Amino acid sequence: MESLNAAELLAALGHETRLSIFRLLVEAGPKGINASAIGEKLGLVPATLSFHLAHLSRVGLIQGRQESRFIFYSADYGEMDELIAFLTNNCCQGKACLPKTSAASNAVKAGSRAAKSHTTKGTS
Repeated sequence: MESLNAAELLAALGHETRLSIFRLLVEAGPKGINASAIGEKLGLVPATLSFHLAHLSRVGLIQGRQESRFIFYSADYGEMDELIAFLTNNCCQGKACLPKTSAASNAVKAGSRAAKSHTTKGTS
């Protein structure tokens, strides 16, 4: 990731409303949430929500998909991972100094293993 791209992503997340939307979508998982549910949960009127969703989508932090008459939005976890990797690249000269990042990473890995194990058991 280049510095300019990282700056655009961080600028998008630098607005309280967009940060709230992004965090909600991260929590929602890959299936995402439809736009009206996002507005309801965050107390945003449609025009304001649409403006912020468009901005997050334009910089690549979220994706929208049409299902019937609804648009479901989800976080782009790959782009989020790239941004985190960019921010923590060569952190503390390679020493483990980010306990919260390590804990989150381990939780994600454990969750992935559990999901794979559950899927494998379900198909046997």
